[in-house]
Amino acid sequence: MFKIKVVTKPKLKHIMKKIQSLSLYLFICVSISSYSQNEKSKDFKVDFEKFTLKNGLQVILHVDRSDPVVAVALTSHVGSAREKVGRTGFAHLFEHLLFLESENLGKGGLDKMSARIGGEGANGSTSRDRTNYFQTVPKDALEKMIWAEADKLGYFINTVTEPVLAKEKQVVKNEKRQSYDNRPYGHTNSVISKNLYPETHPYNWEVIGSLEDLQNATLEDVKNFYNRWYVPNNVTLTIAGDFDVIQTKSWVEKYFGEIKRGQDIPKMEKQAVSLTTTKKLYYEDNFARLPQLTLTWPSVYEYHPDSYALEVLASYLSKGKKAPLYKTLVEDKKLTDAVDIYQYNSEIAGQYMLSVTAFEKTNLNAVMNGINEAFKDFESKGISQQDLDRIKAGQETAFYTSLSSVLGKGFQLAQYEIFAGNPNYITQDVKNILAVTTEDVMRVYQKYIKGKNFIATSFVPKGESNLVLSESKLATVVEEKIIEGKEDSFDASIVATYDKTPSSFDRSAEPAYGESPDVKLPKVWKSKLSSGLNLIGIENYEVPLVQFQLQIKGGMLLEKSTQIGVSNMLADLLTKGTKNKTPEQLENAIESLGATIKAYSSDEGIFISGSSLAKNYKATAALVQEIILQPRWDTKEFDLIKQSTLSQVQQQKADPNSIARNEFKKLVYGNESILSHNRIGTEKSVESISMDDLKSYYLLNGSPSVSNFQIVGAVSENEVIKSVSSLNKEWKSKEVLFPKMPAANVVTASKIYFYDVPGAKQSVIRIGYPALAATDTDFYPATILNYRLGGGGFASQLTQQLREGKGYTYGIGSSFSGSNNKGPFSISSGVRSNITFEAVSLIKEILNNYGKNFNENDLDVTKGYLIKSNAREFETLSSKLDMLYNISNYGYTDAYAKEQEDVVKNISLANVKVLSDKYLNADKMIYLIIGDAETQLGKLEQIGFGKPILLNESATK
Repeated sequence: MFKIKVVTKPKLKHIMKKIQSLSLYLFICVSISSYSQNEKSKDFKVDFEKFTLKNGLQVILHVDRSDPVVAVALTSHVGSAREKVGRTGFAHLFEHLLFLESENLGKGGLDKMSARIGGEGANGSTSRDRTNYFQTVPKDALEKMIWAEADKLGYFINTVTEPVLAKEKQVVKNEKRQSYDNRPYGHTNSVISKNLYPETHPYNWEVIGSLEDLQNATLEDVKNFYNRWYVPNNVTLTIAGDFDVIQTKSWVEKYFGEIKRGQDIPKMEKQAVSLTTTKKLYYEDNFARLPQLTLTWPSVYEYHPDSYALEVLASYLSKGKKAPLYKTLVEDKKLTDAVDIYQYNSEIAGQYMLSVTAFEKTNLNAVMNGINEAFKDFESKGISQQDLDRIKAGQETAFYTSLSSVLGKGFQLAQYEIFAGNPNYITQDVKNILAVTTEDVMRVYQKYIKGKNFIATSFVPKGESNLVLSESKLATVVEEKIIEGKEDSFDASIVATYDKTPSSFDRSAEPAYGESPDVKLPKVWKSKLSSGLNLIGIENYEVPLVQFQLQIKGGMLLEKSTQIGVSNMLADLLTKGTKNKTPEQLENAIESLGATIKAYSSDEGIFISGSSLAKNYKATAALVQEIILQPRWDTKEFDLIKQSTLSQVQQQKADPNSIARNEFKKLVYGNESILSHNRIGTEKSVESISMDDLKSYYLLNGSPSVSNFQIVGAVSENEVIKSVSSLNKEWKSKEVLFPKMPAANVVTASKIYFYDVPGAKQSVIRIGYPALAATDTDFYPATILNYRLGGGGFASQLTQQLREGKGYTYGIGSSFSGSNNKGPFSISSGVRSNITFEAVSLIKEILNNYGKNFNENDLDVTKGYLIKSNAREFETLSSKLDMLYNISNYGYTDAYAKEQEDVVKNISLANVKVLSDKYLNADKMIYLIIGDAETQLGKLEQIGFGKPILLNESATK
């Protein structure tokens, strides 16, 4: 829903870059079953072709015919590091602007075209060092995509006007409020960057930039930035998927070839930083309910030789039961439920970060003491070869997991080209990973961590500065003041007038479709075992990987209303050891296979999901069986889980989006329904839950008769049946009684509910009502109805009017969600605080007029997208697993995707209008706003639904 992304979160960057950078090429490589210190790394070969146009554009092609789709990515080697002090945030601003319009694509740009061609949704992201634009489309739209990307690169800047710039400034401001200002710990990275990097260093500011710089940006500034950095000789185009290479080369030359080369781009020199002293800073966070300590050390740039050992060090110190930090802070001292260490390595420098969110009222000095104890333990023991091998085994499976997406492959080709100088760097990259030794791990610890200066940030709840690290100084944080009526006004509908950029051919003519892709539905096999366990699977041999999930129906539905949270805690406990394996032994057994096994709960079920290399599937399945048949019921782990759950409950009280989700459930389902509860429970319910409650729930409700095993990957039906044969014999079947769900609330008249979060920079909006179950005849037609309202991203009216037209929000969407029980229709958004009334009024107006104004063009766009997008419907293993879930639970046929396609083809304009009248009545909905009551509550009575109902009286001023 929220299309434009700023890659600024170190943890996200760390995870994605490592997984993508090491997995992409392995699908054509030999499988590595084990690692040893003396094993020679193997050379890997990747099938790609690279060439350069005369204007400097780098082009990389990678053919993958596994699905009838193509991913196109345009990566510009410009991020926030290329900006100047006083003009920060420009790279990210451009990420937004390039989607809006270009000379030949017209207003709406690639977003508008994406809706017609069945694209995944044009998207983009910005980091310190690069900006990329990407989309996966059916292969018949490849020429259209090449045409469109070339238009964005070479024929864009004339379309940017003062009103367009003013509007997009508002959108970016809303993004900053949503991602930084209106969430717990949102300012942490800013404080770290300002204190780790000198003012002259290009990593001193955040990718999103400062609001002041953004506000001061002029049209001339924007054009200068574009002309300097958005030139072919600073851009890499990657195309990955099912396409004809010769034809594609011809198209690339035609559409990109005559775009003028820019000035030469200087190479960014490495700029490592060092600290002459440790800096301790603190901040009282309006949205935090728990204290958080983050330590940051200067580290190394991306692909630095030491980065590989540092990655292993991060995993060993913090991940899993054996991790020194886990043992000390979580198990022994019980100060937190998790510790995380991660690298945030960029092109010219890097940082090594350790983060701990402690339990309520915990003094962060105690956390720091625990960290030092854990470090001393590591110094004395080091890392064993067995643990090193275990960590590398996990990396192997992670590599394969990202292979089923052609987009991920295209991303990484560009990554190596830009930051390593050659896509073929995969050979050296993998050698470096396999070459890490136990001595290397200790060496980098001593070189970068032990006794070194660092930045320490203590973020604590308001009024709890007594919890901060001793000798900490108040951090400088720039808080935006939102003033009523002070935002810039603009008219985004004004059309730009300009002389079109000359071209050797008519670029205004959109290319025709290629040959329509033949969508093949995966072949599904099914088997019902004697115990009642249902097996359903898809064989897929694109990569040597298996993904699976065991679904035990029930979840919160089978809980007592006074003890909500039992199934959630049970799911957490299931993977914490077995009768014959301690929690640590089970974890080691899973990781040594390079597998993952996780358990979690939902409102309606408990799931044990996992993945493994195909060769290790049998052993992985045996561990799943052991988890189910021989639970450990470890009291120490139970206590840790209870404390962790209580912390989650406390954290959610401070997060406006969590508040909105939980309050909306109450209003939609009503007090009589178990579904009205937050499934992790309340402080009172969690405190009341005992180990016996978990055992009783599992004894009564854990049965193969209400379970489905869904599996996809490089394993046959017979192999799967054999792998669960013992489970089938030993897991005793029993009758599980599901309570009858009370009828969902019927909203007879709209009311406005308000939850006060004093000082909120944004208002979080939820609008909706109890609507449909996934099994209802109208459910899929209702999702068709919703596409142009809010389900189609930038093709939707809500986005076009609230974001593109008014700049009120960073993102807004709507959906029908349901299961075997009725789920809600809902509209979700976060808007800047001082236009809450205007935003709600506009949403109400859109709902009132949607059915009346829905026309043939809306229908054509809807049909075009939903039909063509089927080409990429089942591209990844995860999407195939979702397909099996739908078939297992809702009585859908194996060919339901084709059947839904027929529904789309046959739906008429009259049908849509009838559906709109039936399901989109703005006067029969719940309107929930989470925001600052002092400034926003009073005006909402003017909406026309009476005086708003305040849900938390104690928070009012």
